[in-house]
Amino acid sequence: MSITKEQKEEIIEKHGGKAGNSGSVEAQIAILTARINDLTSHLNENKKDHSSRRGLLKMVGKRRRLLNYLSDNDILKYRELIKELGIRK
Repeated sequence: MSITKEQKEEIIEKHGGKAGNSGSVEAQIAILTARINDLTSHLNENKKDHSSRRGLLKMVGKRRRLLNYLSDNDILKYRELIKELGIRK
């Protein structure tokens, strides 16, 4: 149900710049997006799983705050990231 360690490392390498840079805003947004997409498919099958739905809403809110931070500080990276991840704004 959740993303694997290998998937997470791959996302960090792609968006974080280097392999261990999981703290970059872009890497955090990409990881949250992967988790959100995974949890969304889970909730389509399990409609009564309200505790997971709450976790999903918290992740979406955290991603929204990180995207706002990125758009305030580097609008070009923001636009590139939402296009790459397929996030609508």
